[in-house]
Amino acid sequence: MRRVLAVAALVLAGCGSPTPAATPTGTGVTGEITVFAAASLTESFKKLGAEFEAANPGSKVTFNFAGSSALAQQINQGAPADVFASAAPANMKQVTDTGAVTATPATFAKNTLQIAVPKGNPGKISGLADFAKADLKIALCAEQVPCGAASKKVFEAAKITAAPDTLEQDVKAVLTKVSLGEVDAALVYRTDVKSAGDKVEGKDFAEAGKAVNDYPIAPLAKAPNAAAAKAFVDYVLSEKGVKVLTEAGFAAP
Repeated sequence: MRRVLAVAALVLAGCGSPTPAATPTGTGVTGEITVFAAASLTESFKKLGAEFEAANPGSKVTFNFAGSSALAQQINQGAPADVFASAAPANMKQVTDTGAVTATPATFAKNTLQIAVPKGNPGKISGLADFAKADLKIALCAEQVPCGAASKKVFEAAKITAAPDTLEQDVKAVLTKVSLGEVDAALVYRTDVKSAGDKVEGKDFAEAGKAVNDYPIAPLAKAPNAAAAKAFVDYVLSEKGVKVLTEAGFAAP
């Protein structure tokens, strides 16, 4: 087990775009870990959690999915957690600045925005310029969460003043508005469009490349189960982790 944990430590020592670790088998860790993860990671991390538990009998992964800004605030207020996976470096920095993370966070995925419309595109949305039309119902993420900060960047790049009807606290709440047909269009991650299946249609736009989100992950300094926390981070950074994430629509770091 010492060798595997050493590998995890070496991976975390790098920043930016890490080289995936060798595909891990069982690490021998047991017990429960709590992973605070960005809402956009819901489907892929649930799958990774199940795989990790299968590879490590006696382990259990519990998730808290929410907007990265809310998760960072909860961690800094003392919420018990073992791992933090953020949808943006800025929210991870909120945690590292307080000393809640001692290892250097590692980037494990990238994501970009896509226009999401209900099936059939009833609002006849053709591009980003439609987000400035007052007669259309628009949903966006609030600026303090990563998808909202990214949305602000693309609107600035396109010189468009958006006219949202609702601002949500995480990307899944925005996606729900689209899936239910409550809005004509929204900006969400392309991974969320993919996860919605045939309930939502996605439209690419040129400015999306102006706001690529890096996703960092790190074990927390006060992790109740430090060994399992490091092992889970290592699993996310492994070839198996990269495979699950790319299948969900994330780009490799």
